[in-house]
Amino acid sequence: IAQCQIANVSQNETLDAMAATVLAGAPDRFALAGLSMGGYVCHAIMRRAPERVEKLALLDTSARADTEEQSERRRQLIAMSEVDKFRGVTDRLLPLLIASYRLDDVDLTQRIKEMAERVGEDAFYRHQRAIMARPDSRDQLAGYDLATLVACGRDDTLTPVELHEEMAASIPGARLALIEECGHLSTMEQPQAVTALLRQWLLHD
Repeated sequence: IAQCQIANVSQNETLDAMAATVLAGAPDRFALAGLSMGGYVCHAIMRRAPERVEKLALLDTSARADTEEQSERRRQLIAMSEVDKFRGVTDRLLPLLIASYRLDDVDLTQRIKEMAERVGEDAFYRHQRAIMARPDSRDQLAGYDLATLVACGRDDTLTPVELHEEMAASIPGARLALIEECGHLSTMEQPQAVTALLRQWLLHD
């Protein structure tokens, strides 16, 4: 139903640079979906080139800027990885990334750790700093004049349900979907449910 393209933003140091990378490799008009940091990139794209986006899906993300508490946690993770404890960073983040009742799912946790290793330490630094510097995007949501899906895991503690309710209430005509038995990494925890939502969004929304 769609030709899927996944942009490689691992070398980019800012969300604006990530947005430029996505736009450079995308068709003139396209449906845009982003999870977590990908949602922040979506907001950056909507600031730069909203006329190119036909549909928008925001998954397990936020329109808000980092709080000081969140930024301090990111600085601690960066410092931890700089003293040769990068692998420990993923272990420390797991309780935020997936639902608590999935922490004993060895297959899931191993896939997350392997994904983090593939991304690598340098990209981790770049991404954390980019996320800390992101602007508050809430004032632009009312201008999103396109079919928008806002979805998150019911048990997402990193970007909880109320942040998605806030976005859905601010975007005209947005559809809010909560994914049951799921934390922050919805595409990995409940891939079939997310796929069904995205199919509906692409075909009918």
